[in-house]
Amino acid sequence: MKNDSGFTLVEMLVVLLIITVLLIIALPNITENNNTIRTKGCEAFTLTAEAQVESYFMENETFPESLEALKDAGYLKQDTCPNGKALGYDNTTGEISEIVAVP
Repeated sequence: MKNDSGFTLVEMLVVLLIITVLLIIALPNITENNNTIRTKGCEAFTLTAEAQVESYFMENETFPESLEALKDAGYLKQDTCPNGKALGYDNTTGEISEIVAVP
């Protein structure tokens, strides 16, 4: 009699079933963490942009007219959050905030 070593079809299907169940459990957590990362990234960018507004103010003794002007002056590389959301800017106070879309 021949000594065959290898996996049967049933054993392979059981392994695939286990992997599928693990993926089903893990995927919601991964997508939730992506949203958290994007939100925190926008918060960090907002704080950085506010610091750059203060730097502009210290050098020019006035707030920039817009985020675009701050970008053109070389203080920022972009004027939107890394997640693509727009930022609001008040040129009288120098405050920057994330614009939240109302559904």
